[in-house]
Amino acid sequence: MLIGCGQLIPAAATAELHNVTYIARIDGVAPGSQATFLINDTQTNTAPLSSLPGNALQVNTVLADPAKAGMKVAIRWPYSANVHCEIDVDDNVAAQVDQFVRPAPGSTDPMNGVLPCGAPLPAS
Repeated sequence: MLIGCGQLIPAAATAELHNVTYIARIDGVAPGSQATFLINDTQTNTAPLSSLPGNALQVNTVLADPAKAGMKVAIRWPYSANVHCEIDVDDNVAAQVDQFVRPAPGSTDPMNGVLPCGAPLPAS
């Protein structure tokens, strides 16, 4: 509470913000791979992943609700690879998935070749 001119004025509420780090790495040759991740409550961003095995993408953002932190890593057919996906919140691992991803040829499934990690991303 603030006191101004003899009146009590409620202090503005501020949400506690959390540092979120998204890490995605492909251990294999998979050109055209990409990671999509949440950058605020409703907006996602997509970034290409290195076509060289073992090079990690690391992205930092700030979220009010760290439970909403989510990412998906997509590998395009005909490639397949081991994928590491990690979400750190305030320097602690909140979600981690290590899995071999192999897209199926000709599939119309939007999750074909996609490894989800953390919370589901909002529909685009």
